[in-house]
Amino acid sequence: MYAIIATGGKQYKVAEGDIIMVEKLGVNAGETVTFDQVLAVNNGELSIGCPTVAGATVSATVVKEGKGKKVIVYKYKRKTGYHKKNGHRQLYTQVKIDKINA
Repeated sequence: MYAIIATGGKQYKVAEGDIIMVEKLGVNAGETVTFDQVLAVNNGELSIGCPTVAGATVSATVVKEGKGKKVIVYKYKRKTGYHKKNGHRQLYTQVKIDKINA
């Protein structure tokens, strides 16, 4: 059984017991989160929502919050002496999928 959920502008295919990293939710570790934007559910038969599946939710427990690996952004224009180096670390929340309610 798996589901496709949408959170943080991205879509994730999840099953019970999976650990995924999503955009920062602002929830403390150990708390429970419910994802109600379920786009599709497959429990032997595929149910696709329009845009979401009615009455379907995915509950998960927050494992931790953190920062991803650093991404270097380097801007350069030739012949003018212009160059700029910048770094970015994206914030994330790691969650463990507990139950798919469909």
